[in-house]
Amino acid sequence: MPDPDNQLSTFPAFIRVEGKAAVVVGNGDEALAKLSLLLNTRAEIALIADAPAAALASFIGRNGIRHVARPFDGALLDGATLVFAATGDHARDRAIVAAARARKIPANAVDQPDHCDFFTPAIVNRAPVAVAIGTEGAGPVLSQMIRAQVDQLLSPSLGRLARLADLYRGAVDSLLPRGVTRRVFWRRFFSGAVADAVNAGQVAEAEREAARLLDTMERVEGHVWLVGAGPGSEDLLTLRAHRAMMEADAIVYDALVPAEVVAMGRRDAERFPVGKRKGCHSKSQDEINDLLVTLGRAGKRVVRLKSGDPLVYGRAAEEMQALRTAGISYEVVPGITAAFAAAADFELPLTLRGVASSLIFTTGHDLTGETLPDWASLAVSGATIAVYMGRTVAASVAGRLMQAGLPPETTVAVIENASRRDRRLLHGVLHELPGLEVRDDLGGPVMVIIGDAVAGANFDTSEPLAARRPAVLEKAEISGV
Repeated sequence: MPDPDNQLSTFPAFIRVEGKAAVVVGNGDEALAKLSLLLNTRAEIALIADAPAAALASFIGRNGIRHVARPFDGALLDGATLVFAATGDHARDRAIVAAARARKIPANAVDQPDHCDFFTPAIVNRAPVAVAIGTEGAGPVLSQMIRAQVDQLLSPSLGRLARLADLYRGAVDSLLPRGVTRRVFWRRFFSGAVADAVNAGQVAEAEREAARLLDTMERVEGHVWLVGAGPGSEDLLTLRAHRAMMEADAIVYDALVPAEVVAMGRRDAERFPVGKRKGCHSKSQDEINDLLVTLGRAGKRVVRLKSGDPLVYGRAAEEMQALRTAGISYEVVPGITAAFAAAADFELPLTLRGVASSLIFTTGHDLTGETLPDWASLAVSGATIAVYMGRTVAASVAGRLMQAGLPPETTVAVIENASRRDRRLLHGVLHELPGLEVRDDLGGPVMVIIGDAVAGANFDTSEPLAARRPAVLEKAEISGV
């Protein structure tokens, strides 16, 4: 189900107004502002004003705007496509909107959002390219601030590049097959030598580069990106990861990748959930490998989206080997691994001068065997340990580390849903860690960080591990076990 907080009350759309009547009603500054906005279009603009102010009269004279010098009458709106009620008098503007609606003409009452059928956005104009920013009337100043930022991002030559693209559209449609080949052509057109030539004002060179690109395009081979989606928060996805997702024909994603991140990919890309969570594997690793190879051989551009970083407990090695064996090109796009996000949530230094100079990444399962891993001695000497997927083996982790000589009072930090809005922080000491296993209030992925450096974290917003006694332990104490 869609999140109601992310649903718009308006549908963003561009209305075709070339050669059609757009009417503004008003005598003062409000009307002048709307006329200035409409001059960015090819609409047939008309002003209904019985007593225009001097500045308004001068403006319409300089710009050849048709002036209906009469008091407002609803019949004057007949045939209009859009109407702006801009008299400065709220009651009169609402009457004008009512007259427009009676004729099934969308209308805008200036500064009265509740009486608008449409809103005027802040516009970045690179005709025929336009970016419109709206806030549904809630924050016009915010729209202008965003417009200024977007304006700086877009090249002044973008409109010329778009017009050149339009000249080649027919040839591209007739010469290149639909799908990935055509899409890759346009990506190269808009971001390569053609765009560089247009930006430099070298139109003839841009046309030569466009023709050369069209002549040399062949069938595009399949390609796979192994992408780290980060720890969960959408704004921790890297720019390179987002670019790959916008180019992908298919997105193959794990269960730990939030839906909000998956949705950031190309809207029409196929999506393949292959979620693997403890006790619930929708596809085996071999099946995932086969899927990537099948999609690659079909010429697809594929994003294999993994939580965190693909090279940290992401089983990327098996997928890379399968792609190498099949002769399919691939690349790895790093992501922010959960340990870094968890430490950031806790303001926790993973290394600390004079205290911890090394960092160990492990899963709790490394500490469940008969033999202690080689790094256990490092933990005793002060290394910080980041335990992935550690909740269900917390007792074993704590027991084995204390067996190796790590003091029971060593500080630990526990982070559920690192980096996300619903994250939860807990802190305690090593001998309290076993209670984590029997807690039923932690349903998300959990990271456990252990070591002397953890004592330097900020515990102001975290809960003590010992504050909630798990029911299993309480029953055991009551029964005298």
